[in-house]
Amino acid sequence: MRVNTAVEAVSVIDNNDVIWCQSMAATPYLLLDALAEVAMERHNLTLLQLHTEKSGALCNPELQGHLRQRAFFVGAATRNAVKQGLADYVPMFLSEIPKLFRSQEQHLDAVLIQVSPPDAHGYCSLGISVEATRAALQMAKKVIAWINPRMPRTHGDSFVHVSQFTRYFEHSAPMPLHAQPQQSEVTQQIGRNVAALIGDGDCLQMGIGAIPDATLACLGDRRDLGIHTEMFSDGVLPLVRAGVINNSRKRKHRGRIVTTFAMGSQALYDFVDDNPEVAFLDVEYTNDTSVIRQNKQVMAINSALQVDLSGQVCADSLGTAIYSGVGGQMDFVRGASLSEGGRSVIALPATAAGGSVSRISTMLSPGAGVVTTRAHVHYIATEYGVANLRARSMNERASELIKVAAPQFQEQLAREARDTWGLHITG
Repeated sequence: MRVNTAVEAVSVIDNNDVIWCQSMAATPYLLLDALAEVAMERHNLTLLQLHTEKSGALCNPELQGHLRQRAFFVGAATRNAVKQGLADYVPMFLSEIPKLFRSQEQHLDAVLIQVSPPDAHGYCSLGISVEATRAALQMAKKVIAWINPRMPRTHGDSFVHVSQFTRYFEHSAPMPLHAQPQQSEVTQQIGRNVAALIGDGDCLQMGIGAIPDATLACLGDRRDLGIHTEMFSDGVLPLVRAGVINNSRKRKHRGRIVTTFAMGSQALYDFVDDNPEVAFLDVEYTNDTSVIRQNKQVMAINSALQVDLSGQVCADSLGTAIYSGVGGQMDFVRGASLSEGGRSVIALPATAAGGSVSRISTMLSPGAGVVTTRAHVHYIATEYGVANLRARSMNERASELIKVAAPQFQEQLAREARDTWGLHITG
C-alpha cells in the first residue's frame, strides 16, 4: 500500500517486532527517523543492523524500553550507544547473517529498505547494498520501503517487486556520500608495499579507506585484474577505465565485478547504475569460502587495529571497547588461502595516537577481539615493510613482525618477546 510519509509507512510496526534494516550507504534513513518517532508509542522493538548511515536518532536514550539496536557491525552512529549499554554488539561473520534469517534461528517481523523506482515490470532494486537484506526480504512478514529516485538501479540479487511491499512511500533525497580519504606519506607507503604483492591476473578483495585506495593507485601497470569482494569504493574506477580491471581471468562471474555493497562518491554510484558489469549479490554467496576459492590468485586485502607478536589480528575492538565488527575479514582470508595461488595481507599503520603507540604489540590489549587467528594470517604490511608469517614458527614470526614495527619500538618489542613469550629473536 502506498502512503504519503515515512511515519505512515512504519506505523505498521507492532509491539515486540524484530526489524531488519538495510545498511551501509543504502540505509533507509528517513524510515529510521520515522521509526524513532513511532517507537515512542511502542515497546520492546528490536532493530537488527549492520553499519548504518544517518541513524543518530535511534541512539536517543529516551528510546530505552521502546527500541533497542542489535548491531552486527558497529559504526560511528552506534559506537557510543554500545559503549553506554544502550545498544548491543553481536559478533558474527557477515556471511552467516543470511543463514541466521533463512534458518529462522533469528525470526524477523519486518524489514526496512530503500530502493530505486520500479521498472516497467514493477521491479525495484536494492541498489548499492544487498548484503543480508535479500535474506531478510525472503523471511520478514512486513516489508516497508522507501522508493528513492536517486537510488542507483543495480544488477544481481537486488531486485524486489513492488507487490511485496506492505507499505511504501516515495521521496527524492541524496544518497550518503563518502569522499575518498586524504592520503598521507604513511598510507601511500603502505599502499606501495601491498601493491608489490599483487601480480597480473589477481582477483582482489579490498575494503574502503586510505590504504585500499593507495594500493589501487599503484596498480596502473598490472594486467587483467579481477574483483570479487564484499565491497568496493572509488579507488577501482580509474583501473576499470584503464582496462586494468577487466575480470577476464576470473573463473566465477568472468567479466563482472562481484560485490555485495558499494560506498563512495556520486561518480561511483553513477558507475554502478544499471551497469551489468557489476553484480550485487547476496553476502552469503559473495563471502562463501567455497565460492571465493574457485577464482585463482585471490588477493585479500584487509585492515586491523592491532597485531601481536604471534600474528593474532584484532580488527573489531580497542581492548574491550567495540570499534567495528568481525565483518567479512575471515571469510576472505580463508577463501584466499584456499584459492589456487591465493594469499592475503593485513595492512595497517605501524603506530597509533600520533606515533606514541605501536600497533605491533607484544600481546593484544586485554579484551581485544581476535578476528584473524595466528594460524590464518599470511602477510602483515606496514609502512616499514611486509612480514610473511605463513608457515613461520613463533620465533620467526615475532622476528618478522618486529622488523615492520616502527623503529622506536623495535628494541622494546624484542626485549618483551624474550621476557614475555620466551622467544629467541633473530635479525
